[in-house]
Amino acid sequence: MSVSERDHRAEPVIPGEVFPAEGVIETLEGAPRTELEVTNTGDRPVQVGSHFHFAQTNRALAFDRAAAHGHRLDIAAGTAVRFEPGITRTVTLVPLAGGRVVPGLTAEGGLG
Repeated sequence: MSVSERDHRAEPVIPGEVFPAEGVIETLEGAPRTELEVTNTGDRPVQVGSHFHFAQTNRALAFDRAAAHGHRLDIAAGTAVRFEPGITRTVTLVPLAGGRVVPGLTAEGGLG
């Protein structure tokens, strides 16, 4: 349905209504992906949001932080991944845009 067809239809338009394209929508098409194994070594679940700099996540998560530097989870915006205590899972990361530097997310700040 074209924009002009939507503007002239008989039904009223609902505020905030979304008309998604048909088919699969691939986010960050062509972006390099990095897979890492992550283990929650803590005694509590840890949840990481979609746009959080993965290298700066909770220290209870054990993984190659240097490989994760400048990356975020490859998940839909506004969602999160939950890491249960003692469980190892593989995650897919994509590069952050821009300078790939995100200061101030943790007290440590860096990779330390």
